[in-house]
Amino acid sequence: MFNQWLLLHSLSEMGAVDLGREWSCMTIKQLSFGNTIFPLLVACLTFTSGCSGDTSATNAGGTTGKRVIRIAIGTQDQTINTVTGGAVIREEKLLEKYLPKTGKYQNVEYQIEWSSYTSAPPITNKMLANQIDIGNMADFPATINLTTFQKKGNGVKTILISSLAYSPNGAGNAVVVPTDTPYKKLVDLKGKTISVPFGTSAHGMLLTALKNEGIDAEKDVTLVSQSPEVGGTSLRSRQIDAHADFVPYGELFPFRGFARKIYDGAQTGNPTFHGVTVRSDFAKENPEIVVAYLRAMLEANQQFREQPEALSAKLEKWTGVEKEIFYMFLGPSGIQKLDPRIQPYQITALKNSVITLKRIGKLDASANPDDVASWTDDSYLQQAMKESNISEQDVANLADTVIGGKDALTQEAIQEPKLAAQIWVAGDDNVLSFASIKNMLTKLQQLKSEGKTVSVAFVHDRDKGWKLFAQNSFYVRSGEQVSAFLLEKDAQAAASKAGATVASFQELQQLYALKSPSQALAVTR
Repeated sequence: MFNQWLLLHSLSEMGAVDLGREWSCMTIKQLSFGNTIFPLLVACLTFTSGCSGDTSATNAGGTTGKRVIRIAIGTQDQTINTVTGGAVIREEKLLEKYLPKTGKYQNVEYQIEWSSYTSAPPITNKMLANQIDIGNMADFPATINLTTFQKKGNGVKTILISSLAYSPNGAGNAVVVPTDTPYKKLVDLKGKTISVPFGTSAHGMLLTALKNEGIDAEKDVTLVSQSPEVGGTSLRSRQIDAHADFVPYGELFPFRGFARKIYDGAQTGNPTFHGVTVRSDFAKENPEIVVAYLRAMLEANQQFREQPEALSAKLEKWTGVEKEIFYMFLGPSGIQKLDPRIQPYQITALKNSVITLKRIGKLDASANPDDVASWTDDSYLQQAMKESNISEQDVANLADTVIGGKDALTQEAIQEPKLAAQIWVAGDDNVLSFASIKNMLTKLQQLKSEGKTVSVAFVHDRDKGWKLFAQNSFYVRSGEQVSAFLLEKDAQAAASKAGATVASFQELQQLYALKSPSQALAVTR
């Protein structure tokens, strides 16, 4: 496999093949053809050459007589917000379930081509080259995608037809620093080097955050463009002082232990989202296929709401991103909302994207924020919802799923999600939920005494409800109630008001380790 990868990489450098598409193809073809390099490369090169959307199917005996429709979808497997438009549909074969097979599609053979990238620009490039029909991307890249087609599409445009996951306040984007550095807030980064993928939603978040904190992005800090992978490596090797990025890296890097979040995009209050764009010629010629894709996405959303732990575990295998991170973003009371509707949040995010991209020179002066609504068309989504018998209220209910049920320790009802906490025990299929942080800490001590390992513990910001890693949060213990905060300054303000002190997660654990199980069990919120 490694030698095949090197050979393909060499061909890519020479321009013979495109690595993003061929690596995906190689993985698929290897299952069928074994480990032989020659037939593997032939299969991959054939895959690339099949760029026309409508051809005749052939086999060893000649033409089958069936019309072939190519459906090429570009997604970002590691970008959690896109998985219900990409990885889940692909791996669960949901698109095949809904593709039309009657009428003009009665004698059709579908050629579904999936490709995954770490960022959106390659998706836009391949959409321009008519090698991808449907693309998943965030608000800033979508703005570039939509405006680029207006200038270079030769009459073809792209249309935003659906949202995937979104945050109404910008959560998901974040600034992180190496774990053992002294930086606690953005102002500490004056005179330092910050990397960020330029032209992304994270770049926009960073510029807004620096401005809000009175930091001049051109004079007070050094900004360099780095992809998530390079940014992570640079953090580990201390080549940079901080890294700003989009979903899921602001949580993934801290979870992996080499970074600590000092700024959350939610602090900007600016909405952000990932969505689905489609080439207008493909949508016009095959509206039923576009509807089928969106029906598959609706089912993927529902699967996540019905079995978040199980689907998160599957996604870890499919993408290499830990299941705990998927659950943190898309599980109940998660960082992101799974909502396919194009709402005012999405329109505002696109407008902000236009303004910021013009500011940094990624769009010319002719780009108008007031035009963004005309880039969208939710008629395909409305038809998909109708055919799947899903109402607007159904969609809203799925998007607003919060922690509920009974406390895993006391069996009391969980009534306040902001005060709730959760534990995922290593090896367990399901997450344990608690009505209070105190109950979670008590259970944590019991699990430790039983020799069990907790892979992650979640709490929620007392004021905003943001889902947080317990070990990276700040706490205020007032009487019998423990509240969590993302920011130390917010915790200090709450502590001052309550006449209490701010504690770390480690200090809280030490406090509850002193209690006997019977004493701890008697404590209620």
